[in-house]
Amino acid sequence: MKTLSILFALALLAPSVGAEPVRNGFDLSGASVPAEQILAGGPPRDGIPALDHPTHMAAATSAWRDEEIVLGVARDGEARAYPVAILNWHELVNDTLGGDPILVSFCPLCGTGLAFDRRIGGKTRTFGVSGLLFRSDLLMFDRESESLWSQISAEALSGPQRGERLRLVRARMMEWGAWKRAHPDTTILSPETGHRRDYGRSPYQGYATSDETYFPVKLDPRYHPKMPTLGLRIAGRAARAYPASELVQAGGSVSERFLGHRVRVGYDGDRQVFEVEAPAEIEVIEGFWFAWAAFHPSATVFRAPADD
Repeated sequence: MKTLSILFALALLAPSVGAEPVRNGFDLSGASVPAEQILAGGPPRDGIPALDHPTHMAAATSAWRDEEIVLGVARDGEARAYPVAILNWHELVNDTLGGDPILVSFCPLCGTGLAFDRRIGGKTRTFGVSGLLFRSDLLMFDRESESLWSQISAEALSGPQRGERLRLVRARMMEWGAWKRAHPDTTILSPETGHRRDYGRSPYQGYATSDETYFPVKLDPRYHPKMPTLGLRIAGRAARAYPASELVQAGGSVSERFLGHRVRVGYDGDRQVFEVEAPAEIEVIEGFWFAWAAFHPSATVFRAPADD
């Protein structure tokens, strides 16, 4: 926790949020959300280094344990896994998979791992970590336009791209062993990143089980703030949440219709991973309850049937 303590101490020393609407070098005067709600997280712009030239390994040569949690992406017959142990330290990976430029993202404060197509208006962008947060969530920026993008909403909040959305690429949080079984030819992000980081240690130890959020965010008291939650969304708007506790109470999984689409959502309480079957046009977001609720306050929530 020492690393986090230093970051939050730096955040307290950041300029007052009511002052000039420029933070970490980003002009927030035209932001689509109140500038005072965009907070400095502690590190400066690029203080958390995104991986721009990632290297990969074959599954057979990887030393990661089967129970290690990875963010897996499969595209056009090619599969790749990104260990959360590495993403905790870098948050963004600018990569290419199946011939397409993708951005793999992970926000440790929200527990959200999402992948995006890096093309905007037909041009490939490269993303960095801004050091800023909105509703406790990672704000990314593309280096070409300097626009700030919300990870969870996938929308640009400021800059020339304001109001535009990134296209999500389906990504799954699961155990490395399970991902390998599903994708035998997968590659995995190499720990040889060019940065000196202890990938065997999490700088967020204990955070995922505490009821603490490090930055101000409106909490929905219906569930523990860090309750694992899977959300479904169409076009960034209509949404439905599946808290892990409700799925466990319902016997582990549920099959139902969501906006005319048949979906199945499950949760393995022992392995602490979600399972989902949904059409490609449905966006899937996994993360902590507080983060989902902060961005989707009007979303419907699956409730386990009451016992007779």
